[in-house]
Amino acid sequence: MIVTAYNEGEMIVPCLDRLFEAVTLPAEVLVVYDSPDDTTVPWLEKYAEREPRLVPTLNTYGAGPAQAIRFGINAAAAPVVVVTMADGCDDPQQIDQLTRLVERGVVVAAASRYMRTGQQVGGPAFKAALSRWAGKSLHYLGRVGTHDATNSFKAYSRSFVQEVGIDSADGFEVGIELVAKARRMRLPVAEVPTIWLDRSFGVSNFKLAAWLPRYLSWYRFAFGPQLTAEQVREQAGKRSRKKDAA
Repeated sequence: MIVTAYNEGEMIVPCLDRLFEAVTLPAEVLVVYDSPDDTTVPWLEKYAEREPRLVPTLNTYGAGPAQAIRFGINAAAAPVVVVTMADGCDDPQQIDQLTRLVERGVVVAAASRYMRTGQQVGGPAFKAALSRWAGKSLHYLGRVGTHDATNSFKAYSRSFVQEVGIDSADGFEVGIELVAKARRMRLPVAEVPTIWLDRSFGVSNFKLAAWLPRYLSWYRFAFGPQLTAEQVREQAGKRSRKKDAA
């Protein structure tokens, strides 16, 4: 399991308490942070003294959630990797369920706010509207297998991620990237409804204006003919280099 953290401080403790209480499957929990002086680190080290499943993990790939997720997946040992945030927005009770879906054969299992019985509570209205529009339109027009491609709370087949790679470099767009890649390879994606609650402490690190073009790029990538893993890597790599040059 990968938990991305950025200066969460003492508030990482209740997040970890809920997570370890909810997860019943054998698991290691890699809490990934970008810097040794991150305020989360002392609390992680103290918590790890009594919880052997917790692995404080320094990301050396570069700053930002995309790099932290990529580093965590590469460092993980399990065949199924669940990505969740340290802000308490995601429901840890669903981690086992998402994991089981991947064990049964899907390459991505998404926690969906926008399918029936799912819900998003709180958060910026404009960001929520864009996310809902992207998720539902991709579901109905792109047939990607989930109503909520943009949600970061997902389980992945680690072998699938290693096969197609992660090209996102900065933001939280990894979720839509891997859904788009699975769709282009015509691999199975599944979803379960979730209730997402806006964080009740701290400040969100989501940068809508800076990251929106990257979300749109992966949105467009989901449409098109079937590709092999090699073709996905080649085309996605070209898109990423073109974005970097711009």
